[in-house]
Amino acid sequence: MPRVRRSLRQHCWQTKFFVNQRPYNMAYYLADGIYPSYPTFVKSIRLPQSEPDKLFAHHQEGCRKDIERAFGVLQARFKIIREPARMWDINDLAIIMRSCIILHNMTVEDERDTYAQHWTDYDQSEASGSSTPQPFLTEVLPAFENHVRARSELRDSSEHHELQADLGKHIWAKFGMFRD
Repeated sequence: MPRVRRSLRQHCWQTKFFVNQRPYNMAYYLADGIYPSYPTFVKSIRLPQSEPDKLFAHHQEGCRKDIERAFGVLQARFKIIREPARMWDINDLAIIMRSCIILHNMTVEDERDTYAQHWTDYDQSEASGSSTPQPFLTEVLPAFENHVRARSELRDSSEHHELQADLGKHIWAKFGMFRD
């Protein structure tokens, strides 16, 4: 398993991994077409024509949808995840997410037989957003300004396309022979 460390300079997760014998040093997120072509986002291939491209799109979209569904469950259960988080410290956000995941797993395990009933008893007024919104800061903090500046350095679309192509080749080499 690759060792992951947080780079303060670049404000992105640094890790070392190889895809098709090519080294990469930034973690990436699975994204849909609305995201820019940055090396930290791996998007699906729009209108794939070849079989390898179709297989890559199928795997990327399937994994991304699984992640979105899991996050949707957490958002429905924990209000803190639905609130704006832009001004939070990244370490605090990581602790909050891990805590919510652990609490969710504990709840599911404890209430395995009554889980469906618990879900229908969920507070609908909170889910519909009808509760009184809480005010939040709108001023730009220096830490956030630095974050935006660092993120603007990560706009190398050629590295995004290389990673996407390498992942597509990797998936085809691993799963292509099992296609119908």
